[in-house]
Amino acid sequence: MIKNYFKIAWRTLLRNRTYAAINVAGLTLGIAAAILIFTILSYQLSFDTFHPNKDRIYRIVTEFHDQRTDYSPAVPQPLGKAFRNDYTFADQTARVVSYRNMLITLPEEKEVKKFIEDKGVAFAEPAYFDIFDFPLLEGDKRTALLRPNSALITRSIAQKYFGDASPIGKRIRLDNRIDFTITGILKDLPANTDRSQQIYLSYDNLKQQNSWFASDSSWGNVYTGSMCFVRLKPSVTAAQVNKAFPGFVAKYFKGDDLRVWQFRLQPLTEIHFDTRYDGYFDKKYHMALFFIGVFLIVIACVNFINMATAQALSRAREVGVRKVLGSLRNQLFWQFITETALITLLAGVLALGLAFLALPELNQLTMSQMSIRLFSGWQLPTFLTLILAVIIFLSGAYPGLVLARFQPVLALKSKLSQAHVGGFSLRRILVTSQFAIAQLLVIGMIIIGYQMHYSMTADMGFDKESIVTLPLPVNDLTKMHSLRDRLSALSGVEKISLSMQPPASRRNNNTDVHFENRPESERWSVNLKPADDQYISTFGLKLAAGRNLYPADTIREYLVNETFARKIGISPQNIIGKMITIDDTKAPIVGVVNDFHNYSLHSDIEAVAVMPNYYRYQSCSMRIDPRHIREVLASAEKIWNSTYPDYLYSYTFLDERIADFYFLDNILLTLIEVFAGIAIFISCLGLYGLVSFMAVRKTKEIGVRKVLGAGISQILWLFGKEFTRLIVIAFLIAAPVGWWVTHSYLQSFQYRVHVGPVMFLAAISFTFVIAALTVGYRSIRAALANPVKSLRTE
Repeated sequence: MIKNYFKIAWRTLLRNRTYAAINVAGLTLGIAAAILIFTILSYQLSFDTFHPNKDRIYRIVTEFHDQRTDYSPAVPQPLGKAFRNDYTFADQTARVVSYRNMLITLPEEKEVKKFIEDKGVAFAEPAYFDIFDFPLLEGDKRTALLRPNSALITRSIAQKYFGDASPIGKRIRLDNRIDFTITGILKDLPANTDRSQQIYLSYDNLKQQNSWFASDSSWGNVYTGSMCFVRLKPSVTAAQVNKAFPGFVAKYFKGDDLRVWQFRLQPLTEIHFDTRYDGYFDKKYHMALFFIGVFLIVIACVNFINMATAQALSRAREVGVRKVLGSLRNQLFWQFITETALITLLAGVLALGLAFLALPELNQLTMSQMSIRLFSGWQLPTFLTLILAVIIFLSGAYPGLVLARFQPVLALKSKLSQAHVGGFSLRRILVTSQFAIAQLLVIGMIIIGYQMHYSMTADMGFDKESIVTLPLPVNDLTKMHSLRDRLSALSGVEKISLSMQPPASRRNNNTDVHFENRPESERWSVNLKPADDQYISTFGLKLAAGRNLYPADTIREYLVNETFARKIGISPQNIIGKMITIDDTKAPIVGVVNDFHNYSLHSDIEAVAVMPNYYRYQSCSMRIDPRHIREVLASAEKIWNSTYPDYLYSYTFLDERIADFYFLDNILLTLIEVFAGIAIFISCLGLYGLVSFMAVRKTKEIGVRKVLGAGISQILWLFGKEFTRLIVIAFLIAAPVGWWVTHSYLQSFQYRVHVGPVMFLAAISFTFVIAALTVGYRSIRAALANPVKSLRTE
């Protein structure tokens, strides 16, 4: 019986190739998109889930409750030691301090090799490797970092540095200052972990990297790379620890800090998703992709049901003959389910192949290492089995029930009408649903794209074009001045400045500020921008009041921005000459610059202070004539290498650094563009199939109309009016939903576009154009047909 079902189903599909091709194409695209979305979501959800006792692992994080609440993934460096000594909540506590883009050299090689490690290095306590499951291939994790000047490196780093030779006992040098002996080799870290450093150094050497920060008294400093992880005892809950933290703050802080500083535990499973701290993948993106996947499957299924019910009348006689010969209703039902299964399984195989082909591009877009694990895990096979089963029964059940219930007498006499298969009203609902979902995605694509365009082209309050930044690896004033003077002499260099960072940067330093003789510091922090007197002119900042800084290498005066003056409550003109104290250095305010964005448009503009302080200079920024960028960069490399021969040369364009602010937003936009295109394409496949079926069903009607004098435009409107109404209804459903979804997304931007009617008109216009092109070709063919031949067809 089953063999017979498949044989008949195969013959039926071969006989209706267009019908089969449209359904296979639609389902293939829908299933392929679902596989890719499943791969993305399962990969993101797998981050750091492989650690034993993961439910007991937490990170201590910091909240600053002042005029607003700010969040930091880091804690003061002494906190881990104090927590370990003061409480018995955890069976393991480990501090880890990481630094990115660090120079590693191999001093024992004949020719010194130099490497810049983008993921950086981490000073870690030995307990770190008890908390996390990062196994060693060589060495003992309990003692590997116990001694000062010891290091662990991953197998890939060992291969990169030493080839096939054993690295145990060999030395590496950090930042041309501190030597470490390799005492162990870590197994390469899995791709699905947020702990990405591949070089781990003894925590005892942190004091050589930064002696003040490594001291037990540096409670007022929170460096983003300074983290503390704990593994709670089985009997301890996070709520118990969080309840104890206020007493912890009372012991180590005083004054206004008692109100501002708060600590809490963040579960390991939340770290990857909580963007308030350093989470990578916001859960709202997770939900958005999940619903897009559901929508695409629904669209594909709707497409199938539409086509199957449209074909139902053409199969009426087949059903009638089968029933007369003794076929039961359930046998007919399973026959049509088998046809659906054949189409779905073929689409599933093609979808897998398409997903495999698309995965490298997806990995490149997301900078991930995802894989489609068809045979190495249970998740994807289970997902595919479920999704195919759902599609088969969702798509095949209704058409199968409709066909199976045909009355044989009416079927054989060809007296069945559209009412017997649900009528055109059913297909109206289905087509409307398809286009509502497609237009929802198009609306999202347009609004997110508009926001991304705004973010990349908005006036940041400073110039970002044709500005290149070079690193300053050491705080050597003579070398800094030499580099600046030699670079400024190059033809094509218009301006040059030494500073900590450009105006907008991911790396920022915020601290307290005292104004005049007020008894307490302000209830907000100031963002420090150590820079020389050329900072304003190099980045095109504008003065609102006062003057620029005088040339100096140490703090003698301050520039502040308009937000600073506004928070103080004094106008820019009247704040000139007032004294402020930052980090124990008191100096007058000599100028106020117009506000500029010191973060991305996701964040508010903060109070900013600019002051000369060469101890904190980390970059040299050049404004270059666009016509001479290539020559300047070539000459700059030679000058930089001669100034800092022991370091590696690199440079970045400021506009590229700003674009990195919106990395995840651009990924989301690209994915929505692709999936909206798929949704539109699947919808148009169904639309084309329905128009083709209408053309066949209305052949005689079209012939009669043409004989009675109807023109081509009237025949075209016969097809177009129905679908025009459906698209308008779909738009009326999609528009409010699209507004709500995109409005929620835009709330993450402090500076955002206004969602106006033009964006929604663009969405429906785009849909109309695509639908018109889809309907138009088949409609014109029907309108141009010879009416004599049309009337002879029935």
